[in-house]
Amino acid sequence: MNTITRRVTGLVTRASYYLLQQERGIRVKVLNGNMEQALSIMQRKMQSSGMERLIKQRQTHHIKNSEKKVLARKNLERRIRSEDFSRKLQSILIKKVRGL
Repeated sequence: MNTITRRVTGLVTRASYYLLQQERGIRVKVLNGNMEQALSIMQRKMQSSGMERLIKQRQTHHIKNSEKKVLARKNLERRIRSEDFSRKLQSILIKKVRGL
């Protein structure tokens, strides 16, 4: 229990100001002194808000090849979506300028 709280507070102290601002927004009520349940709820909230991903990105540790492949695929999909959107936007703007 104590190691979990130390790990969480260690992550908070190492996080940048931006992350600290986001972390202040997450609040968890401890009911009947049940700290384990509160920590699991906090972890779920952190995962759903994307904060856990941001904290993991800041960590400098070995990334498994399977994780690298997943990240590379997501980055490729994001780039393709962005390029596709910019191409569509450009064609719309060209039509608008030409008065079509």
